[in-house]
Amino acid sequence: MKVAVLMGGSSFEREFSLASGKQVCTALELAGHKVVALDTTKELVPALQSEKPDVCYSALHGKHGEDGTIQSLLEFLGIPFVGSPAAVCHKTWNKSLLPSVIAGYRAAVRDSSTASWPYGICIARDAFKEMGAAFALDTIEARIPGGFPLAVKPACGGSAMGVHKVERADQLGVAILDALSYDSEVIIQQWISGVEVAVSILGDDWDAQALPIVEIVPASGMYLTEARLSTSAVRLISPIRGSSLSDNEDDAHAIRSEIEDAALEVYRAYGARDLGRVDIIWDGTQARVLEIDVSPGMTPLSLFPAACNAAGISLPEVFDGLVSKYA
Repeated sequence: MKVAVLMGGSSFEREFSLASGKQVCTALELAGHKVVALDTTKELVPALQSEKPDVCYSALHGKHGEDGTIQSLLEFLGIPFVGSPAAVCHKTWNKSLLPSVIAGYRAAVRDSSTASWPYGICIARDAFKEMGAAFALDTIEARIPGGFPLAVKPACGGSAMGVHKVERADQLGVAILDALSYDSEVIIQQWISGVEVAVSILGDDWDAQALPIVEIVPASGMYLTEARLSTSAVRLISPIRGSSLSDNEDDAHAIRSEIEDAALEVYRAYGARDLGRVDIIWDGTQARVLEIDVSPGMTPLSLFPAACNAAGISLPEVFDGLVSKYA
């Protein structure tokens, strides 16, 4: 097949996207497909019309790649593409929608999963600029169960850009300002401590399957942007160590299943397609879902390739299966 791999773009995550796109191109070429690598500039549509690919794969990260923009363009052009449709991407892009999406799904299918998520609030930039929201920051601690520390992050975005752990009230304002430099809304929520994991998923709906859980172990601090660019800054362990979940082997197995079930529930709740990744923290009692990513990173240091490797599946196999679906 002739596959157009879309990458680059103009978001904060351009460099991540270029690295992912390079890996995807290599995998598709090894699988025997003809690959056309395209940066998403203003010349993208003429390039697609000229190349006439059989299918597209978007390796774009961040704005325009994960918010439904590129997907809506491909739908408009009538070009098949791997990954979730525009309507799904629009929902997954905004992390603040997670509780309502899962609640709606559970009401519809009566799902009994125990997946949970941090309690938080989402505030728009204009509420600070035009309406004086900053005068009420002293009420935040009482409104978030457990109080400080708190997590502050952009409602939309990836690669942990603009994410902060806020220990004290006098740090809150600076963290909010930084988060708002990446997006027009900020989420302030419970800080969840525990074992940070990622569950990569392949497939659709009830046929979707979870790949081995990846345990994320930063050398120090948090798994932030810098840690995603350096092999020495983080260890990705897959499958996850049972000892990280429980000293009892049977309990550890049950917890693994619970984490996988939570990830699959989120994936299905959004109606994600083909592939994705759900980020979770096991807090010692339950799986606390942070977000879903329907355009997971594919760099050599990314979580999705680590899960594929643990499953014994090569990236050429994965991408051959994904694009061949649209033959």
